[in-house]
Amino acid sequence: QVQLVESGGGLVQAGGSLRLSCAASGRTIVIASLGWFRQAPGKEREFVAGIMWSGTNTNYAASVKGRFTISRDNAKNMVYLQMNSLKPEDTAVYYCVAGRGAGSSEYWGQGTQVTVSS
Repeated sequence: QVQLVESGGGLVQAGGSLRLSCAASGRTIVIASLGWFRQAPGKEREFVAGIMWSGTNTNYAASVKGRFTISRDNAKNMVYLQMNSLKPEDTAVYYCVAGRGAGSSEYWGQGTQVTVSS
């Protein structure tokens, strides 16, 4: 099993920045990909950003491309989401995910709330 714990959420004004962190523990050797999803009130959960455990490939939702950056620190079993130029529509619960293959998401964190005020 893999456990994921997010941190770094909070309240920020529009135009501000936040950095989310996610600590992975347990059988991290099975992780091939990492990513972030989010769910706003009354909306479906949506993909935000993804990165492979090895290599440099990343991908982003069109709505965050150019504003958010996903990165990882393999030595620390950490994945990060740097969020800049935040907008009220970025308000959501953000979830860290990990998968056994590219684009998969077998493991989920408990989520961290991000609220962007206008």
